[in-house]
Amino acid sequence: MSQRINFREASWPADREALSLIRREVFVEEQQVPEDLEFDGLDAGALHWLAEEPGGEPIGTLRLLPSGQIGRMAVRQPWRGHGIGSHLLECALSAAIRHGWREVWLNAQATRLGFYARHDFFIISDTFEDAGIPHRRMLRRIRNSMARAG
Repeated sequence: MSQRINFREASWPADREALSLIRREVFVEEQQVPEDLEFDGLDAGALHWLAEEPGGEPIGTLRLLPSGQIGRMAVRQPWRGHGIGSHLLECALSAAIRHGWREVWLNAQATRLGFYARHDFFIISDTFEDAGIPHRRMLRRIRNSMARAG
């Protein structure tokens, strides 16, 4: 796992197959999210990032919607715990800064609240279910806390 990972902004039309492969494996197969909920028709208008191992194998993804919602973060099982999700999140935060956004938000699975809290997100909702999985909405203000990354 010490190989150099490539992180890049992806294009839904050009990279759809790789992005979908990761999300289908993580959300549809592992977490039993119905495919029609996972692929919700919002991808064409979103910014996407893709993490790839040196041989080009897709291993992680994330999207950022025009509303400021970060979502669909997924890292394939063998690569979890190696900072890939954190780096993908930083890519999205940097894009939000470039767009001049003051905040971003996400719907975090209840088991991942600590991960997002470590990235300065805070809870702004009660628990709710999405695709049968407990979630909480979280927010991060980015203007002041991320000024150095611009």
